[in-house]
Amino acid sequence: MSDRDLMDQEEIHSKVLRAGRRTYFFDVRSTKAGDYYLTITESKKFTHDDGSFHYKKHKIYLYKEDFEAFRENVEEMMDFIIDEKGQEVISERHQKDFKKEDEETSDASDPNASGSFTDVSFDDI
Repeated sequence: MSDRDLMDQEEIHSKVLRAGRRTYFFDVRSTKAGDYYLTITESKKFTHDDGSFHYKKHKIYLYKEDFEAFRENVEEMMDFIIDEKGQEVISERHQKDFKKEDEETSDASDPNASGSFTDVSFDDI
């Protein structure tokens, strides 16, 4: 690969968005003609039972001639979702409800659920 090809692949401008197990990379790159385009990469971490992990990546290449239509469609879809479901993230609400139910269940079934421990010496055993 020539120096020019390497330069074409260089990132001109980059931004990273970390979102839990997903990370989004927004990278401005240069075409061979010297124009710019955007790549959006989603990288998601998967952990195996043995503790090892791998990443799955999905990439979108977005060129300037498609920017306006892409922006309009993304905004329309996001507005639709917010109008239909609101700003609250449902999965977070369910996690809070689950934790609340879990705490209520553990408190009800454990007579010592006050959070304190009884000191026991080995002489007591």
